[in-house]
Amino acid sequence: METDSPMAELSMVFARLSGMLLSEDGAAGAARRLAEAACVLVDGATGAGVSLLDEAGRRRTTGSTGGSVDAADALQYELGEGPCLSAWATGVAQRVEDTTEDRRWPAWSAAAAGAGIRAVLSVPLVRQDRALGAMKVYAAAPHAFTAQEEQVLSLLAEAAAVLLGSALAPEAPNRLSASLRAALADRRAIDLATGMLMERHGTDAQSARVTLLHASRALDLPMTRIASRVLERAPDPEL
Repeated sequence: METDSPMAELSMVFARLSGMLLSEDGAAGAARRLAEAACVLVDGATGAGVSLLDEAGRRRTTGSTGGSVDAADALQYELGEGPCLSAWATGVAQRVEDTTEDRRWPAWSAAAAGAGIRAVLSVPLVRQDRALGAMKVYAAAPHAFTAQEEQVLSLLAEAAAVLLGSALAPEAPNRLSASLRAALADRRAIDLATGMLMERHGTDAQSARVTLLHASRALDLPMTRIASRVLERAPDPEL
C-alpha cells in the first residue's frame, strides 16, 4: 500500500458514506460499510467490525463483515473481556500479535485461536473525548498488523467517530458511561469468581475461566450470572 493511498481511499469512503446517516438505515448501515472499508484498507485483514451501543444501551456489533467476526465479538461481550472491549473502555488501541501467545484475555484468546483468528487490531471510536465504541480487524495469520496498519485503522476510526457520533441519540453518552461502569463491575465479578474457582479446585486462572465459560454455555446463562452464583456459593453441578 502506497503512503498516500490510505488517505485517498479514506476520502472516497467518506464521500460515499456522507449521506447514509440521513437514510433510514442510519448508523447501522454506515457501520456495516465502515467495517467493509476497514477490511479493504487494512492490509492482512480477513474480517472487520464496528461495536456500538444498541437502543437498550447494550454493547453489540452494529456492523461487520460477518462470519467469525460476529462470533468473536459475541464471545467478548459474553466473557466481558477482549481487545475490542479494552480499546473501548480505555480509549487506547489494542494489538494482539498472536492469540496463541497473548495472555491478557486468556479465555477469549484461546477461543479466538480455535476459530482461526490469530491477530487482532482494535481501536476506539472517540468523539469529543467520549468513547462511542470500537472498530476492529481480525486476521488469520499471526503478526499480521504493524504500526502502519494501526495508523490506517486509527485514521478511519477518527473520521468514523464523527460520522457515527452525529447519528447517536443525545442520551447515548450517558448510556455509554453506565454501560462501561456495568462492564467494569461485570469484569470484577468474573475475576473474583475466577479466583474463587482457582482456590476451590486448585487450578490456574485460564482453567477456572474456561470452567465459567462451559457453565455459561451449559446453563444458557450470561457469564456474569454464573460468576454471581459462584460468589454466592450456590451449589451447581457445572461448577
